[in-house]
Amino acid sequence: MRDDLQDLVDEVSRLLGAPATLEDTGFTLLAFCAQGDEVLTGLDAVRTRSILTRGSTAATRQWFRDFGIDRATGPLRTPADPVAGILTRLCLPVRHRGRLHGWLWLLDEGRTDLADPDPPGLAAALALADRAGELLAARPVPDDVGGDLRVALAADRPAADRLGARLGADTPVAVVALRPAGDGLPAGWTAPGAGAVSTVVGRQVAVLLPLPHLGDDRPAVALSAAALHRLPTGSTAGVSSPRSGCGALPDQWREAVDAARVAGAVPALAPVAAWAELGAWRQVVRLEGPDPAFAALLGDPVLTRTAEVWLDQAGSPQRAAAELVVHRQTLYYRLGRIAEVTGLDLADGGDRLALHLAVRAARLAARGGPRPGPGGLI
Repeated sequence: MRDDLQDLVDEVSRLLGAPATLEDTGFTLLAFCAQGDEVLTGLDAVRTRSILTRGSTAATRQWFRDFGIDRATGPLRTPADPVAGILTRLCLPVRHRGRLHGWLWLLDEGRTDLADPDPPGLAAALALADRAGELLAARPVPDDVGGDLRVALAADRPAADRLGARLGADTPVAVVALRPAGDGLPAGWTAPGAGAVSTVVGRQVAVLLPLPHLGDDRPAVALSAAALHRLPTGSTAGVSSPRSGCGALPDQWREAVDAARVAGAVPALAPVAAWAELGAWRQVVRLEGPDPAFAALLGDPVLTRTAEVWLDQAGSPQRAAAELVVHRQTLYYRLGRIAEVTGLDLADGGDRLALHLAVRAARLAARGGPRPGPGGLI
């Protein structure tokens, strides 16, 4: 098989006129081709290290994954990073029957224009990428359970079916999202939990945990708390609603990611938040962000805090003034300013709801981190 893969990489390199490498999903170098006199010169730092060590660093792997290479089903381009010594690359995903087995990388200096309806040599190179997928799928390799979880969270049904077969078709499961603070996961970190399956997704960790009962997510909450003890201070975790089987993993992952975001913004729910216990935050976390119509108010932290406390206290002047540690007349003055700045009638339930959503969305945007992209990637 090694000779077949080498011949394939040589041919892709010839078709696209660029140095090529083939890596599996663990970023292990399987084959590479040098063009002309180029062996270890004219390369970027990543390819040089890959050839010399047959692998790459965790930071490098994450850098490329952040551009969506795990989800790609067609060719994509990753940008250059001159500071890190990384050149632009053409990435051809290597798949078989929908499952990702690796990538073909070409240092083509941007010559292959993906906006072109028929770039020279690309169709033939993609056919060879499919052939590489067939060859890699036939390898006798151990089960990549973490890899199955990673792609199942992005709605890969065959991977979800394999996980379901492994855990039991009707086994209750919960998904946990761990959001490490600071620089991310410590070196050598592993997720705790017997029987759990974990994988890194973007800058987060996903954990799939079988549960003894469908209505009891306490084991997932306990696992989250144990995992956070081994993560940097300020890390948070979210727990999805339990489901039977693995058919709803993308929905559970989104719930867990959103719950972890809320835990980062709401001290009362930190450091572990369960989706089922978020209440109105479930609606807020699904918003794109605060309504731009409230920008003038949200630019004033004193008025924003006053509005949030007053609304959280169900419009009670006595309780709101006590929490804000201000005289009630000061509170009334601020409420008047809020009405003036926003144009709202604070006696109207609909206006109060719009204001409450805006201030909560602003808090989430400021303290809960960026809103994840597709698949919960951030």
